[in-house]
Amino acid sequence: MLTIVFNVAEELLSLYRWAVILAAVFSMLVSFGVLDTRNRLVWTIGDFLYRITEPALRPLRRFVPNIGNIDITPIVLLVILWAAQQVLQRIYFALVTGSVQGLLF
Repeated sequence: MLTIVFNVAEELLSLYRWAVILAAVFSMLVSFGVLDTRNRLVWTIGDFLYRITEPALRPLRRFVPNIGNIDITPIVLLVILWAAQQVLQRIYFALVTGSVQGLLF
């Protein structure tokens, strides 16, 4: 049961990481005029990606400075998600082996 919980949590973090990447790419394609948001399907996809990623990106935008017109908060969020996956893996390893040493290194 414990393995299932950790696997589901890791997969959810992985899926969210892909959603952040897709939202960043989608945003760049819209800003360069490659995608037209007047198309209903394109707008729906963009709205979905915005609603999924914005709750995590909004608090980061308060702390991360803008570099010109480039928004680097998706990169910061990807690093945070990677770190969360690493912590989750270490906790799982420590619980499975019964050793605290997995948490330290």
